[in-house]
Amino acid sequence: MIVQICVGSSCHLKGSEKIVGLFGKAIEEHKLENEITLAGSFCTGKCNRIGVTVSVDDDVHTGITPENFSDFFRENVLDVLKKERER
Repeated sequence: MIVQICVGSSCHLKGSEKIVGLFGKAIEEHKLENEITLAGSFCTGKCNRIGVTVSVDDDVHTGITPENFSDFFRENVLDVLKKERER
């Protein structure tokens, strides 16, 4: 799985550095270092008024904040990896 966090100027101002840190911590806590490639990206063109834009493989998600990060990670990373393992 490839997770790209926008670090363009708009997302940077909305806290992309914090989101990168949360991803790093969550990946380590769940021991997913060998399953997830974490990368930064410049503007994806999907800017939102609130939060950061994050791409998980080919799916682009907007509005990721520290407050909704846990739910986002569970639904879009953990649940997806679980489904892939069941195949």
